[in-house]
Amino acid sequence: MADATELLDPGERLGPEALRALQLERLRASLRRAYENVPFYREAFDKAGVRPEDCRSLGDLARFPFTTKADLRENYPYGMFAVPQERIRRIHASSGTTGRPTVVGYTDGDLSLWSDMVARSLRAAGGQAGDTVHVAYGYGLFTGGLGAHYGAERLGCTVIPASGGMTARQVQLIQDLKPGIIMVTPSYMLTILDEFERQGVDPRGTSLRVGVLGAEPWTEQMRREIEVRFAIDAVDIYGLSEVIGPGVAQECVETKDGLHIWEDHFLPEVVDPVTGEVLPDGAEGELVFTSLTKEAMPVIRYRTRDLTRLLPGTARVFRRMEKVTGRSDDMVILRGVNLFPTQIEEIVLRTPGVAPHFQLRLTREGRLDALTVRAEARPGAAPETRDAAARAITAAVKDGIGVSVAVEIVEPESLERSVGKIRRIVDLRPR
Repeated sequence: MADATELLDPGERLGPEALRALQLERLRASLRRAYENVPFYREAFDKAGVRPEDCRSLGDLARFPFTTKADLRENYPYGMFAVPQERIRRIHASSGTTGRPTVVGYTDGDLSLWSDMVARSLRAAGGQAGDTVHVAYGYGLFTGGLGAHYGAERLGCTVIPASGGMTARQVQLIQDLKPGIIMVTPSYMLTILDEFERQGVDPRGTSLRVGVLGAEPWTEQMRREIEVRFAIDAVDIYGLSEVIGPGVAQECVETKDGLHIWEDHFLPEVVDPVTGEVLPDGAEGELVFTSLTKEAMPVIRYRTRDLTRLLPGTARVFRRMEKVTGRSDDMVILRGVNLFPTQIEEIVLRTPGVAPHFQLRLTREGRLDALTVRAEARPGAAPETRDAAARAITAAVKDGIGVSVAVEIVEPESLERSVGKIRRIVDLRPR
């Protein structure tokens, strides 16, 4: 049998010194590309009093200004592009549910890089040429479906482009076409599991051996539930359209100890969400990315709002990021207590009779904010089971987080979903 290291690509074989030298070379080139071709960056750099040639070490990146989602929206649609329109081969965009969408463009080179990074990610997840991959991420402007699709093909896999929705058909395709890998959001993976059981089919008896799950934060409790109920390895994949899409970082199946960031193409920082100060490795804060090799739309110090920490590499030379614990803009401050959806998820997952699908509704009662946890019942759960579950969740939130909430157990599959994800926070407070 071949040594596992023989399967690594040249970037994964870099030693620490060679990696840092490559990063600095590519960082300086990316700063020049942004400054010379994107008016937004030229103005932002000039305002901050820095130019690309001021970056003489990786630490000098902290002197450059951040980029935010608001900046991308203010330059909608093509103001952040660094190449002429005729070089753009594809456009993706966010949903734009909270304002203008964020539009991202790709050159031929960007699309090839993206495919390489997803192929690398799949290989780290345990995939190999010849595997059949069931892609249940949404296709379209969302980067998940097409990103996974072309990456799997780049690795040499057969792709089933199932997309999201039509859950009964997903179950049939998995049974009939016998994929070894599924790529899907964790919340929709649980919906597929529920459908297997609704049909009376044992999900542990499928051909699936690996689930590559991403596009939303998920907990270790959810990993255990998926792995036990499906008898597979469940690993995390990370990405966001503004940086490139899925394939920015990947959890290795042999360790499952956090996601290795492909640092030869994406340079990470973790900063204090309030002050913007760069934090040392190991400290929790907001994840920031600078693209090193993107052509159409380089991003400099892009604030993801995702909360994590950077750790040394294990299965790969690249640093790891912990599983995202939440987003700084998803944090709910309820009567002085900081609360994240992942904290509620941990409680819901250990509550009998409740499916791992929930939503947080914020309202205002008089002068005080109030929070209602709406969780879906498991199919067939008796009314008394639902009542007991509501009481258990209420008590667990009060005891574990220190705040009082209302809890509603609603019908299965009744919470709003979009591209396989449940909208976690609904803010109904008056503006």
